[in-house]
Formats: sequence, structure tokens, C-alpha cells
Amino acid sequence: MLFCRRLSFGVKRMKNKGTGKSSFCIRPTPFGPVVMLWAVFGDQPKIFRVLLSRPGVTARHQVSVLFPVSIGSSCSEINVVADDIEAFLSGENIEFSLEVVCMDTCSGFQQEVLRAEHGIPRGSVSTYRRIARHLSSPNAARAVGNALANNPFPIIIPCHRAIRSDRSLGGYQGGLEMKRTLLEMEGIEFDDSGRAVTEDFFY
Repeated sequence: MLFCRRLSFGVKRMKNKGTGKSSFCIRPTPFGPVVMLWAVFGDQPKIFRVLLSRPGVTARHQVSVLFPVSIGSSCSEINVVADDIEAFLSGENIEFSLEVVCMDTCSGFQQEVLRAEHGIPRGSVSTYRRIARHLSSPNAARAVGNALANNPFPIIIPCHRAIRSDRSLGGYQGGLEMKRTLLEMEGIEFDDSGRAVTEDFFY
């Protein structure tokens, strides 16, 4: 079931001109509810944040705390993305377009990191260090990790595909169990110590 609500949260902090009206959709998934926050920019609806449920805190609860709710609203233009996120989290092979998100609240460096992460295909992983080298910033592995830790668009930009150089998981907004499960669904195996069994890194 799809839930849509109008938010009183303003989008004035975004560089792009929006309508000032933002909404959210909630979808149930095997990992708990997922929330997509969106607004209309020009004449195009775009997602500006995706919230994952995490251990102890559901995405539904995060919305109730962070964003005051007023009246219900239609979000039919976002339904395709919501359907794809739900299908992805059920194990389907879905590729998302960056055209559906608004990255105006991200710094230039974070946008570079997110675009690089978006380029990692299903069934592959990279490391924070390798992504930093790919961006010609070989000493910025920690900054890459921070940029991905604050990824506004998990799933759409698959930050679960970035791991540490020692092949351990690193962090993830939805929790490490979710990150490992997503990677296993994509064919990545793990050894008894919880490290990815691969030497074939992307980038």
C-alpha cells in the first residue's frame, strides 16, 4: 500500500526553485517501511530524500519526528520510482535514473561521489579508497565514506555497494544486516568473518 502526505517542510534551502510544497510516500518492504520525500521543481517532481528504516527506528517514525504532517496529497508521478524501490528491495534487478532525484542540497564533492557510486553495477562492489582514486582524490577515502554515509538517496544511489578496503562492510543507513543482505541478493558472498569474498572491485 502507498501512503502519501503533504509536508509543511519547506524546500527553500534547495538551490533549485521548487514549489515550496513537499510530500512523502511510504512503501512497505522486506526491510521495513521506506519513505520517499519529494517536491516539484519547475514542472518536474523529484525526490530529495529517501529514508530507510534502521534497527530500532522505522522510516515512518523518522518522518513523524522530522517532518510535521498536514493533509494528504497525490504523488502519482513518483509512483513508478516507489514501485521500483519496492521491487528492488524484493530482489529484482532495477536500475534507477538520476533524473528522478534533486541533488541541489549536496556539495559538489558529494555529488561527484554519488555519481560514481551510481555507476557501480549490480553484482559489483568498490571501496571508499578506490572511489577516491577514481575521483582523482587518492587521500579522500574518509571524505568519500562520509559522503556516502550521508547519501540522501539510498537504493536509488546504491551506496551499499561501497565497502572498506579490508572487504568488511563499513557502515550503512539501514544497518549492516540490510547492507549484507542487499549484497548477497546481488551475488556477493561473505566469509565467516563477514568480509566480502571478492578481489574484483569496480573502479
